[in-house]
Amino acid sequence: MNIETIAPSKALIDLERIKKKRVNLAIFGHGNVGAKLIDQIIEAKTGIYSRRNLDLNIFAIANSKTVLLNADGIEADWQDTKRHKGTDYAPEEVIGFAKQHNLENLVLIDNTANSTFVKHYTSFVENGFSLVSSNKIGNTLGLNFYNELRQILKTNNKEYLYETNVGAGLPLVDTIKLLHRSGENITRIKGVFSGSLSYIFNAYSENNEQFSTVLREAICKGFTEPDAREDLCGNDVGRKLLILARELDLYVEFEDIAIENLIPKSLRKVSKDRFLESLADFDVPFHIKRINQKPDHVLRYIGDLRGDLSKHDGAILEVALVSVPKNSMLGQLKGSDSLFEIYTESYGKNPIVIQGAGAGAAVTARGVFGDILRLSDKLN
Repeated sequence: MNIETIAPSKALIDLERIKKKRVNLAIFGHGNVGAKLIDQIIEAKTGIYSRRNLDLNIFAIANSKTVLLNADGIEADWQDTKRHKGTDYAPEEVIGFAKQHNLENLVLIDNTANSTFVKHYTSFVENGFSLVSSNKIGNTLGLNFYNELRQILKTNNKEYLYETNVGAGLPLVDTIKLLHRSGENITRIKGVFSGSLSYIFNAYSENNEQFSTVLREAICKGFTEPDAREDLCGNDVGRKLLILARELDLYVEFEDIAIENLIPKSLRKVSKDRFLESLADFDVPFHIKRINQKPDHVLRYIGDLRGDLSKHDGAILEVALVSVPKNSMLGQLKGSDSLFEIYTESYGKNPIVIQGAGAGAAVTARGVFGDILRLSDKLN
């Protein structure tokens, strides 16, 4: 009697386990974005398990120095555990660990900003991993690498999702992809691509303050990179513009982008400390730009993709500080929001507008999490 009662229960338990799809995650980079993502996944794990029959199992957490591995899953105390039990490693060892433990549904998540690590993408894909990345470098290296990676993904039937490369958690990349793949002729994309520069120029336009005052405030509040010149040089906006251009199958390299560097030449190569001591050097040139505008206009740092986008080599890519009407969509932008205007043949002069928080570790981490869930739905 007892045997008959127990056996069906065990069978039901085993059947329930079979129903649950386990997706095994290897997360590289646990700085601001990576740490928040790990915590978000662990906190949501139980709810996702019950609602979606999905078991998100983090089996590897790594930075540039050490890795923590556990085939059965890494828990909420991962930071302390990694501090005490993390070991030196090479990326290939994570691949070997996954094979040793027969892990399936493998996903590599890249939250680094490391150009060297990106070169390992192809090896991971060839060994069964799909990719999710907030690291823009994989999509902004030379076209040869860009096309080679996509061919390897296709050959191995793997996915590469990177919604957070442009616009943090905003649904921009997917929107561009869907429009383009459906045959919609996109004629122009322009907008404020940087949450940091959005905050700076929104504040500079609204307040009668020196540019150095606004910039120093943005730095102190953590709205910029640790070295604000990484934002002010315009390269980050350029990389984001390049990513969108390549989504439209345009043959463009980073060198093809005309980028207006906002940093005075005298401050571009000095030490970070010297740069911070010399922020007043920005004041006169930016004051001249502000007072030379037309009435009711404001300054915005814009990325602009235009030209004959139906031709592989017909694009013009520009990143520049421009003056726009205060009552325009771009002119009404507030805080650190990003805003993108997508012009298409069907929509004519009325663009599709995507606006919202375009920066921040929590927002970016949530966007990466969304990519993981979308990818998990496609796995067996």
